[in-house]
Amino acid sequence: MPTHLNKLYGDLQTAGRAPKTIRNIHGVLSKALADAERWGLVGRNAARLADVPAVARPKLRVWSPEQTRAFLAAVANDRLFAAWLLAATTGMRRGELLGLRWEDIDLDTGVVRVTQARVRAGNQVVAGEPKTARGRRTIALDPTTVAALRQHGKRQTEERLASGPHYADSGLAFTMPGGTPIHPNRFSLWFRRHVQAAGLPAIRLHDMRHSYATAGLAAGVPPKVMSERLGHATVAFTLDTYTSALPAMDKSAADVVAGLILGTEEVGGSKPAR
Repeated sequence: MPTHLNKLYGDLQTAGRAPKTIRNIHGVLSKALADAERWGLVGRNAARLADVPAVARPKLRVWSPEQTRAFLAAVANDRLFAAWLLAATTGMRRGELLGLRWEDIDLDTGVVRVTQARVRAGNQVVAGEPKTARGRRTIALDPTTVAALRQHGKRQTEERLASGPHYADSGLAFTMPGGTPIHPNRFSLWFRRHVQAAGLPAIRLHDMRHSYATAGLAAGVPPKVMSERLGHATVAFTLDTYTSALPAMDKSAADVVAGLILGTEEVGGSKPAR
């Protein structure tokens, strides 16, 4: 009965369970009841009629482009500057950065191919597929980021020579000085320390991705392009996630389209005929 499920959800809320946790439980129950209905074990899927607590969308914490520049200036001499810059200019996820291999980087054409991610799985760190099917993607790089990666590659070669036979050549672009992979938690800890030292508003490393996406959409980058660069499952997810950037896009669209129609904007370098 839907009322039974409503009571269950109410009891869970009283016990302090988060709305998202309750919605996850509801999802499992709904799938199980849908299967039971399809197999003729129950007359209807009661979960479809139950009242599920709403989950408030958390407010994104993002840096302005000026704050991102301030962070990059503060870490300009850091050994992993290229990693911080890549995060800022591509919005790559932490696991994608730590799983990036030199074989997936083409500095001559200025692209990186996201083919794997290093993520935590319990107490282990494993390399696996990107988060979404569209997460496996190719991202174009700007000249500054390409130059930083070239410099980083030279430094890594020097570290390899200095370590000699003790160097652990993992093939990864971003490693510890001895070549071993960087633990994701350690990478995030370094980021927090850099942010604190720079005197910038505290954000998570993942919020660098949000900062990149918000800045790109606000600057007028087409949502489809931004969605593909971020590796989102759908363009709708990109727009739904970064609604804070939509007002600026809407204002820009209003000005451009009205300008074309009313003849107040230049088209192709000249004023349209009146």
